[in-house]
Amino acid sequence: MSNDDLNPQLNDLYPYMTECAAEAARVARGVGADRLDDPTHCPDWDVRAMVNHWVLYTSHGLEHRALRTQLPEELTTRDFTADPDWAEAYAAQLDRAVAAWADPAVWEGEVDLGMAKMPADEIASMIIKELAVHGWDVATATGQRYRVSDGAARLVLAVVEKHAELYRQYDGFADPVPVPAEAPVFDRALAASGRNPEQQAMSAADH
Repeated sequence: MSNDDLNPQLNDLYPYMTECAAEAARVARGVGADRLDDPTHCPDWDVRAMVNHWVLYTSHGLEHRALRTQLPEELTTRDFTADPDWAEAYAAQLDRAVAAWADPAVWEGEVDLGMAKMPADEIASMIIKELAVHGWDVATATGQRYRVSDGAARLVLAVVEKHAELYRQYDGFADPVPVPAEAPVFDRALAASGRNPEQQAMSAADH
């Protein structure tokens, strides 16, 4: 019996982490330097601010959660986009972060967030959600599409529904957006997080 068979979190969630990280790297590479000052659908956040948040928590944060270490203060204030090759640096950091979660032992126990502790698999699922949802944010603001498999979309929807009220307390989510019951799963996840799934189609059509 393999380690994956003994660890359902690794077996179930790790492929979605790998998938969403690869798609995030692809979208990042499609962000032109001339788009960084463009607005996003999030009030007071331009593309640069969104990218910096995305890079910090989904690559550096993902690795530090696996290592059970706190994010260095320097990273929390860094403008990653000041590096002309930030997208390649992000892709490389995503590779390191995903590799750190390849060890089955990393999925066991809890992660100390400073203010609270959470099970490692739950933290991982929340960061996968961040990869996908903020990946969609960046893609939409820059005329791209963020694509996920049905399995990854179902995971993102489950995480959004479970933690929606917590995110709304910290202004991470807006109020839910109505969508048809037969809407694609990822559209339903986006809508539950306060995003309008139709914005991506409109944005892609404009560019």
